[in-house]
Amino acid sequence: MGSLSFRLPDEVIERLNQLAGATRRTKTYLVTQAIYRYLDECEDLILAESRWCEIQEGRSKTVLLEEINDQYSP
Repeated sequence: MGSLSFRLPDEVIERLNQLAGATRRTKTYLVTQAIYRYLDECEDLILAESRWCEIQEGRSKTVLLEEINDQYSP
């Protein structure tokens, strides 16, 4: 496991301290979870933008939900 050092505004530190106390979690845990969520959102956005470009360029097509339901519903 690696380590990272950075500075945060006092307001963020205070909020982090309050949340850590309220949840009985460590600040390290809370920051790690926040970073995981941020990375997941960024990766999802990049994937969505990539797929949108493929559709716009005609390299991929869309399918209506009705068509999928019709095809796979009993």
